[in-house]
Amino acid sequence: MKLVILDRDGVINEDSDNYIKSPEEWNPIPGSPEAIAKLYRSGFTVAVATNQSGIGRGYFDISVLNAMHEKMHKIVNLAGGHIAGVFFCPHTPSDNCSCRKPRAGLLHQISDRFAINLEKVPFIGDTISDLECAQSVAATPVLVRTGKGKITESKLEADHTIAVFDNLSTAVDYLIENE
Repeated sequence: MKLVILDRDGVINEDSDNYIKSPEEWNPIPGSPEAIAKLYRSGFTVAVATNQSGIGRGYFDISVLNAMHEKMHKIVNLAGGHIAGVFFCPHTPSDNCSCRKPRAGLLHQISDRFAINLEKVPFIGDTISDLECAQSVAATPVLVRTGKGKITESKLEADHTIAVFDNLSTAVDYLIENE
């Protein structure tokens, strides 16, 4: 199985410092649904790992999160793609859970669900916590400059081991060309 793990906010959809709190606020980054479709057509299984502390903070509930994910699935499906699973952490940082990135709980859930070792599996994200989460399970961290990616890139300093791309589309093109 060829697996790719994607963060959600800032990678697939536009991010907001005020949280994405409704399906109306969930808007895809141009080209991201098509990039997921390209992965799917190239034989990749796509999973999403996302922190959703807006639930724990009371900004929205699970039914609203499900509606956001239904919208995401529909848009990706219309582009010809498929997301095999969405794994989310509903907790706040103060909950000290094992599933909130940069901890690896979500990735362990993905590994269990798809019965795959995550070593060298690409994990595309836009934050330090995404990159650290990937590294904690020996997955391959990939940074995109969308969302919080430009700020994250400035914090990487001299770490040239992490591939950096302008957006999900360019990251996907690279992955497919170099598989």
